Amino acid sequence: METTQPTAPLTLSSGELEIPAPPPSRSIEWLRAARALRVLLNHPDRTEKAFEIFRALMGNEEERTFQRFLALGEGRRLLAERPQLLAMLSDREALAAMPPDSFGRAYLAYLERTGFEPDGLLRLKASMEDQARATGEALPVLDPTRAWFRDRGILTHDLWHVLTDYGTDELGEAALLPFSYAQFGGRPNALLVLGTAVRGVQGLGFSFLRYPFQAWRRGRKTPWLALLRYEELLPLPLEEVRRLAGIAPATEVHPGGILRGSLIAAPLAA
Repeated sequence: METTQPTAPLTLSSGELEIPAPPPSRSIEWLRAARALRVLLNHPDRTEKAFEIFRALMGNEEERTFQRFLALGEGRRLLAERPQLLAMLSDREALAAMPPDSFGRAYLAYLERTGFEPDGLLRLKASMEDQARATGEALPVLDPTRAWFRDRGILTHDLWHVLTDYGTDELGEAALLPFSYAQFGGRPNALLVLGTAVRGVQGLGFSFLRYPFQAWRRGRKTPWLALLRYEELLPLPLEEVRRLAGIAPATEVHPGGILRGSLIAAPLAA
């Protein structure tokens, strides 16, 4: 089993930030992840299976990402300030008052179009963890700083849909997954990318692989989005935010256009 070492307190301009020792690393459960992936590919609306894959394969990768964030000046400043992104994303009145071409208005339109709630993924994750603990599964308890970092990452999933213009349908997720993998790496993302690639080939042929590769390359060329101050970017024009974030225009990345719809594959054998 992988282990991580305690992190010493950091002294920042805003004062001393205490970073407790990380929780123990979890064992890697490939079989559990494979089973969850099969269900997810057959039933893309079973979002809880994606969280199960992350639980099964995360090990200490979440801690590694946290340490990467902690090692950067802007990351340390954000950890010291802990801006409350959820509060801003949940204020629909404030989002509606932003300029029509703004990132915030585009996000609000995304919520209205999909019927999603800003905290939907957070509530789903919490519900799943409650169920797992009820069955006796031991889950790590994060300190407030790490919990803030984890929750912020979950919240930005929907924001990335808006920034990349990848939809929430099967083809949209099949593009956002390799984009996210290029940004964060990790076993869970890798397995999800592989699963959707196989599914896409089954339904659309080998030519489909060009599309997720283009999305991966787009994410690879984009600076690390974990450092963005989304709260300050929401009032700005969406195209300006994409430029500031370094996200290449979709028309350049995907000359054939953004794909929409289903992977059009038959259910995998049980």
